[in-house]
Amino acid sequence: MNLKQLALQAEARIRPHIRQTPLEYSPYLSRLGNCRVYLKLENMQISGSFKFRGASNIFLSLTDQEKQRGVATASSGNHGAAVAYLLNKFNCTGTIYLPDYASPAKVEELRLYQGVELQFHGSDCIDTENYARRQAQKNNQTYIPPYNHPLIVAGQATTGIELQKQLPNPDAILVPVGGGGLIGGIAAFLKSEDQNIEIIGCQPENSAVMYESIKAGRILDLPSKPTISDGSAGGIEPDSITFDICKKYVDNFILVSEQQIIDALKLVLEKHYMLVEGSGALAVASFVKEKNRFENKNVVLVVTGKKIALDTLKKILCERL
Repeated sequence: MNLKQLALQAEARIRPHIRQTPLEYSPYLSRLGNCRVYLKLENMQISGSFKFRGASNIFLSLTDQEKQRGVATASSGNHGAAVAYLLNKFNCTGTIYLPDYASPAKVEELRLYQGVELQFHGSDCIDTENYARRQAQKNNQTYIPPYNHPLIVAGQATTGIELQKQLPNPDAILVPVGGGGLIGGIAAFLKSEDQNIEIIGCQPENSAVMYESIKAGRILDLPSKPTISDGSAGGIEPDSITFDICKKYVDNFILVSEQQIIDALKLVLEKHYMLVEGSGALAVASFVKEKNRFENKNVVLVVTGKKIALDTLKKILCERL
């Protein structure tokens, strides 16, 4: 599998349909770490997260017959929103399967799309994904995985293609990690261009399945504790291609506590006047935690999504979470 080639093909396929998201310099974080910090604002992507890239790439690769059969997918919210947007845009129908813990804000948005059926199943994203695959096969629907597919990873890799144009000489890139599709795509593409770029995965301590799996040398079946970073929570499919990609290309991981994620959410709101969700704040939280290691470097923090429930935001601002 030549991920660089797939990424370049994805770039040509989806460019007319996606946004080039801004790369914003952060004076506050730069001073904090005595370095140069930039935020890659994937929270400003169509449908509200980076997930639109991968979903667009695989959807636009489907035949008319595959689309007409109807689409099914599993998602904690953001991938589902991307698929729902595409189904509406291209006048198709589909079913989105969500875990029971899915963010109310994300569920509420999904209900706005016509022709999209929502079903809830499972307390972990792996349970939801397995159920969705079985139901898609039973109903003769085309299944679009949230991360475990070369075309999904290649679509997410277009973030790296943009970064290369926006900041030609980054020293380190911090990327939130759930299933590993985003960091895997960014790392595979950028490492093919420059082996010296440090790629760092960011995960909540309460759900660090990829980190623990890489440390163990195999994909682990681990329970996840509740986390405000719902977009990155849950396990990894046993056969996921993203595990080997991350094992090969990701240099380090930083794990952060729930309080550190909350502090990062508030920091982005206060210093950048921007709303992000829990998983979207992981890279900022990780940078703040280990800021001293980045002195005098060019650092990119990938901000992955923006959807946070109003009730959750109220609790954060009132410091009662």
